[in-house]
Amino acid sequence: MPESNDTGRAAAGAVDTAATAVTVIGAGPVGLALALDLARRGVPVRVVERDEKRFQGSRAKGIQPRTLEVLDDLDLADAARAAGGAYPPMGLHLGPFTKAWQMHATAPDSIGTPYPDVLLLPQYATTALLHDAVERLGVRVDFGARAVEITQDEEACTVRLEDGRVLRSRYVVGADGGSSTVRKAAGIAFEGTTDEDDRMILVDGTVDGLSHDHWHIWPRLRGRSIAACPLPGDDGRFQIMIKIRPDDPVDLTGPALATLLRRRAGASLILRDITWSSVFRPNIRLAERYRDRRLLLCGDAAHVHTPAGAQGLNTGVQDAHNLGWKLQQVLAGADDALLDSYERERRPVAAQVLGRSTELYEGLRRTRPSGLTRGPDEHQLGISYFGGPLAPADAPRTANLRCGDRAPDAVLPEATKRTGPAGTTGTTGSVSRLFDLYRGPHFTALAFGAGAATALDRIPWPPGGVPLRRHTVLTHTTARTPAEEALLTAYGITEDTVVLIRPDGYIGDISHPAEAADGNRPSGRATSPASPAIARLTAG
Repeated sequence: MPESNDTGRAAAGAVDTAATAVTVIGAGPVGLALALDLARRGVPVRVVERDEKRFQGSRAKGIQPRTLEVLDDLDLADAARAAGGAYPPMGLHLGPFTKAWQMHATAPDSIGTPYPDVLLLPQYATTALLHDAVERLGVRVDFGARAVEITQDEEACTVRLEDGRVLRSRYVVGADGGSSTVRKAAGIAFEGTTDEDDRMILVDGTVDGLSHDHWHIWPRLRGRSIAACPLPGDDGRFQIMIKIRPDDPVDLTGPALATLLRRRAGASLILRDITWSSVFRPNIRLAERYRDRRLLLCGDAAHVHTPAGAQGLNTGVQDAHNLGWKLQQVLAGADDALLDSYERERRPVAAQVLGRSTELYEGLRRTRPSGLTRGPDEHQLGISYFGGPLAPADAPRTANLRCGDRAPDAVLPEATKRTGPAGTTGTTGSVSRLFDLYRGPHFTALAFGAGAATALDRIPWPPGGVPLRRHTVLTHTTARTPAEEALLTAYGITEDTVVLIRPDGYIGDISHPAEAADGNRPSGRATSPASPAIARLTAG
């Protein structure tokens, strides 16, 4: 079990010599997701958070399909869906009339995901799910611990806390938001803009007299629109968004906010039981680099977005999912250059997302239905690392998948389904889908065809670092049932093929054994199971 954080406090000035491999600064969803991934890998991890308790606001409330797949891998998707709910239709109030429409599109069946819809899950609920999961693995968040100085040398990093304690670890990851102490310590520029004149009050509270069947929007002249999105639960709570002009006074007291809601939305509405309020200003920034030797950045410490499109938290959690297994590999002896691939894979994603969320925010400001509709681009299911440092453009491919592409889910044929022990499949329940095989902190190798099944056993895998699990999915590559046809089509299988799936759910390698079972040489470039990709990905 990974080492848990101290429940007590070392004396001021004392150096904590516990064998912590990674210190995560920040206990929001991104920092907790990384800590959870590291902890389940057996990597000793410490989490420090400057606030005295975990975040209580609803702020980032949209969980995209790709992030739900990440939560599935962390065994939290079912809990997330139980705590959340479906997005209600938008309701634009124009005098006595209400124009209604669905904001979020459903992902098509062809994309291969069990989570085709965006989940409405307040940030406080996401944080609670991840925090509880981290604590179940023995890692306690050190709340009220503010990092004031971070340095590094050839061997490790040193974090000095405000209370005088000194922490040492091999790596430090900054998941500490837009004002990141880690980013500043690394001297990494944070390029972009902050619009001080564009302000919005965010409020979590119960509203009497307002239905939960719509995300309500009241357009108002002179930039003073207001909206209220119902939150999951039976307590009648809403996230309320109140646009204010640069010269408008800001009063976050309960009576002032209640008066503002009545004046802007309706005299009969009663706002009470406010649990959180804040003033938001749109930031659009991207870190120049994600890494300075032993210091790394994740989430808002590396990129900050407008709230449009529900992209910021989702991009950050996927940062963590990309980084966790790479840290494990490097700590186990892999080439340190593997950590450079983190920035090279994730920074282009953030840059693209920043552009898209900024475009959507402009539509939000105009309060037009066309600007308040979200499609497949926001689902983040199309992200690919093809052509990156771990997925060369000339690597072998299938009919429709390339190295670096996301590995889709698919139903396993009846002959492949089974109930397997944890050491075989990563689950203790019924195995019925490919995601059941992928779930957990391991690589997964899939064999399609008899020749591929033979080659599967010959894949060389080092004993240290992230383990490999091998599965023969089918011993033939010509479909005999509709389920087999769907599976082979999803992966573009037309010949004997071994597909290596990375721990973060992307394709790490595709190989076609030199000899198929029937003695015919397959078309396309033949590769050995001991391909260069495996050397790049492992600690061997």
